[in-house]
Amino acid sequence: MSDRYEIFLTCPKGLEGLLIEEAVGLGLEQAREHTSAVRGMADMETAYRLCLWSRLANRVLLVLKRFPMKDAEDLYHGVLDVDWQDHMLADGTLAVEFSGHGSGIDNTHFGALKVKDAIVDKLRTPTGERPSVDKLNPDLRIHLRLDRGEAILSLDLSGHSLHQRGYRLQQGAAPLKENLAAAILIRSGWPRIAAEGGALADPMCGVGTFLVEAAMIAADIAPNLKREQWGFTAWLGHVPALWRKLHDEALARAQAGLAKPPLWIRGYEADPRLIQPGRNNVERAGLSEWIKIYQGEVGTFEPRPDQNQKGLVICNPPYGERLGDEASLLYLYQNLGERLRQACLNWEAAVFTGAPDLGKRMGIRSHKQYSFWNGALPCKLLLIKVLPDQFVTGERRTAEQRQVEREQAQAAADEAPVRQYNKNGNPIKPAPAPAPVVEQARLSEGGQMFANRLQKNLKQLGKWAKREGIECYRVYDADMPEYSLAIDLYQDWVHVQEYAAPKSVDPEKAQARLFDALAAIPQALNVDKSRVVIKRRERQSGTKQYERQSAQGQFTEVREGGIKLLVNLTDYLDTGLFLDHRPMRMRIQQEAAGKRFLNLFCYTATASVHAAKGGARSTTSVDLSKTYLDWARRNFSLNGFSDKNRLEQGDVMAWLDSCRDEFDLIFIDPPTFSNSKRMEGVFDVQRDQVQLLDLAMARLAPGGVLYFSNNFRKFQLDENLAARYQIEEITAKTIDPDFARNGKIHRAWKVTARSVSYTHLTLPTKA
Repeated sequence: MSDRYEIFLTCPKGLEGLLIEEAVGLGLEQAREHTSAVRGMADMETAYRLCLWSRLANRVLLVLKRFPMKDAEDLYHGVLDVDWQDHMLADGTLAVEFSGHGSGIDNTHFGALKVKDAIVDKLRTPTGERPSVDKLNPDLRIHLRLDRGEAILSLDLSGHSLHQRGYRLQQGAAPLKENLAAAILIRSGWPRIAAEGGALADPMCGVGTFLVEAAMIAADIAPNLKREQWGFTAWLGHVPALWRKLHDEALARAQAGLAKPPLWIRGYEADPRLIQPGRNNVERAGLSEWIKIYQGEVGTFEPRPDQNQKGLVICNPPYGERLGDEASLLYLYQNLGERLRQACLNWEAAVFTGAPDLGKRMGIRSHKQYSFWNGALPCKLLLIKVLPDQFVTGERRTAEQRQVEREQAQAAADEAPVRQYNKNGNPIKPAPAPAPVVEQARLSEGGQMFANRLQKNLKQLGKWAKREGIECYRVYDADMPEYSLAIDLYQDWVHVQEYAAPKSVDPEKAQARLFDALAAIPQALNVDKSRVVIKRRERQSGTKQYERQSAQGQFTEVREGGIKLLVNLTDYLDTGLFLDHRPMRMRIQQEAAGKRFLNLFCYTATASVHAAKGGARSTTSVDLSKTYLDWARRNFSLNGFSDKNRLEQGDVMAWLDSCRDEFDLIFIDPPTFSNSKRMEGVFDVQRDQVQLLDLAMARLAPGGVLYFSNNFRKFQLDENLAARYQIEEITAKTIDPDFARNGKIHRAWKVTARSVSYTHLTLPTKA
């Protein structure tokens, strides 16, 4: 065999430039860059060194042969011609990987089968001994790549992919591969910072991949030092003495590196479930003296190195799979930007993101950007120098002015406080220092315009709400068509629903406007970003409207009309309280005294609680959902109501059909459409309104009142109903100022029995 070999190094897409620099540094000659690969020439020592030291490669492939091929027969004979007895034993095991297509081979499984057949046929002994296939841990892993009519046959020296270092047995939901993490660190300048004794902090460390890779770079530890199984272990061309020499050298370098004073490397993770797995990974890597992981939120992130040294802040924020997630990430990025500006002045920062537009929302410029791929997802690495002249905030002061203020604040903090004493001679506890003012990221022109509208609405509606004693109300409802949101205040919480943009609107523009609006909301409404909940409202089908959006189980107590109600802002599309029905609930409360009240499609029974507050003789609430009825039960209990308030689970139409009770006051607010599995059939409000109202009116006591409402925008009341009942549309009387802009939020009617007049007839007498 030759002393020099052609070597192929594979890597994730986007790492080729870094990999070629690394490979040349490790001894690869005549190096050339390819898509997701680097090619060059090397002796056996260099090939081993690449296996041991490459932080970026996936595999190290040693080319055995190149040959032209026109069809499957050419492939078979080209592989057969190799002296396989120089590479493996006749009773050994192998695995074959095939990539590429052409020359009549468009099925990779078929291609791999032809390669395997050729090797087996070559090594088959007269006694029938032959290699067998082992896909997990073979003696030899063979790779054949088909490229424009040429077959490249290689031996995989690495065995399993080199990104599998062995320390990460536990990982989070969206793990970053080890070699990609190393590439990001190298591109971020960490080797330089580490050589200078700098610090490293990851405010969203997950299970610690960045931390471990950073420590291995700083301590000069070969990334694959602890790997025991290699692709060359059972290869007959393997030179054990040469490998032991290189491995011993790497071991000595690692021991020398670990003997140095450890750098300050810290990780912080909000999810408590990831803390121990992260610490376990650090321990397996043998880096517990170098790396510490703590539980901590991004909003409180503040790296404090032992010697006040600066360094690198690096992180890979979550990407967000649903809109609510992605939109909420805006505040995560804003928090990150605020903490960088506030607590990391003169540091460097590297943010690896699959949502680069969000990176622009941090309020700090990046001086460089690099493109990477995380699997199939295109990503950006944003490199930031955390300096005042890079800040993009709403403050119009110059960088020099900001610096003077910081120096003055620091000087004041450094001054020894003067002890003061009270008249008894006891020291007076000093007043706490005021919280530092966090400079908000500057809003875009559109975002500022939206903020102005929101502040105007808040000023107007806030006065009305305060006067009426209303804690929960709508402050914005698509007032500006380009910002199609509904924004509700629940005390000091903000509930945001984005109306899905029509298909005619460019999704990127729609998303940019959404981010502009979300950035403006905390500033305009003066609320903490953690108290903004975001959802998308789109046309619902089937039972989707009732599906859980989340599972936080966090209820907030609010007040309305002298009663307390529970709302859940996170878990469902709706919160448990329809704000537009506030006037109707107050009307019911005012009219309920001494009456038997029936609430159909009751949801969380808020109207029933109002009726009980108004002195109803009894309340009966009917809904199909056990979840909502349990919620209703909690609403009653919260207000001290229980015994005389019935909660009935069932299909409303079927329940009405079997009911024989009478009620003095009935409220019906049905869904537009429902096909729940528990229902007997499908409910459609437009189609089924007559049957529904007839069944309900049959249960209405003489002199009673029925209120009917729904929010189906195309709803038309059936004309025949007016002939049977006294019907008055009261929509305008059931809409408060916070919904005045949306006249179609709902429609409402008052329905009563028609009065019967009797005419006295004179019967004819017999002749």
